[in-house]
Amino acid sequence: MTEHILGVDKTILDQRGGAFTASEITHQAPVWGEVAQLVTTQGPALSAFLTPLLARADLRIILTGAGTSAFIGDCLLPSLLKRLGRRVEAIATTDLVAAPAQYLQAAVPTLLVSFARSGSSPESVAAVALADQLVSQVYHLIITCNGDGLLYQHAQGQANAYAIVLPDATHDRAFAMTSSFTSMLLTASLVFGVIDGAGPALAAAQQAAGDLMVGGLPLINELVARRFKRVVYLGSNELKGLAQEAALKLLELSDGKVVAMFDTPLGFRHGPKTIIDSDTLVVLMMSNDPYTRRYDSDLLRELRADGRAGQVLALSAQDSGATDGDHLLLNHAAASSDLELALPYIVFAQMFAFLYSLALEIRPDTPSMSGTVNRVVSGVNIYPFG
Repeated sequence: MTEHILGVDKTILDQRGGAFTASEITHQAPVWGEVAQLVTTQGPALSAFLTPLLARADLRIILTGAGTSAFIGDCLLPSLLKRLGRRVEAIATTDLVAAPAQYLQAAVPTLLVSFARSGSSPESVAAVALADQLVSQVYHLIITCNGDGLLYQHAQGQANAYAIVLPDATHDRAFAMTSSFTSMLLTASLVFGVIDGAGPALAAAQQAAGDLMVGGLPLINELVARRFKRVVYLGSNELKGLAQEAALKLLELSDGKVVAMFDTPLGFRHGPKTIIDSDTLVVLMMSNDPYTRRYDSDLLRELRADGRAGQVLALSAQDSGATDGDHLLLNHAAASSDLELALPYIVFAQMFAFLYSLALEIRPDTPSMSGTVNRVVSGVNIYPFG
């Protein structure tokens, strides 16, 4: 029997350079279980490292990474602020490296949480080195998919550092980060206790993602067939960072041929809404928070009433306020937090970007036809500071 992945013959995927991306999207749900087990196994060692730090009221936490890895911090930030009740910031390594004196404070004890697929990108390594150089009391929690990467190796034998290397299946071979993104996001969520790996939340996310890969496929193929020239992702709270990642996935996998942007539902009215025309798809990632959802629903009704967009799609785990027009309803996630929703929601965006890439006759595993964008960023000069 012919094997199909995301509805595409695997032989064709091999021929068209999409086998890695397809596999890395589809194996996410089971890999999340492996990640949860890994964090549980390392629980005592993680607690020994983090508990004394989190007991300090003056501790500053910086979530950092480059590109997709930076968006992990943006997704986590609202939940960590609420959970920890302390100073937590998401600052990309690309910002830290460009202006370290503006972001790093010498006298403030700091935990730098670094997310990195390869762990060897110039900015990721430089951000850690700059923090060591400029902050008198600095600690590192490194979450990476590559045990051979420079960040993981740097942490070995360092009393001020703890590194978690995720299962090899999370180390995406394709250009676009998919399973690496969700797995690092989940890891940090489990480590800081904003998702309970032993409770129903993770199982609900796994089930919702699995259902989406089957039940959502016909709708996604219909969207791909429309050949939208512009796509807008909207999300609030933890879903704002997710909307940014969703837009980047489409930009990357379409090799820049589709204009993709993100915003919040409330922010979208303040100018960015002018992007909408008949060639625009708007995807609103609806919050499960009852208060935030009221604002999401208002904009959804407004966009549908305007009639300017080519299509307005509500991605939702609840039917209230979403099902009066085009929608994709995720089963099993009605009680999930917005951070938990991020895991299956991004699977939708990954599938759409991947299938659109194939439709555009682009090779999803290596989508940059010019070769000017690489899986591990190169060509970055790191200059001495101070």
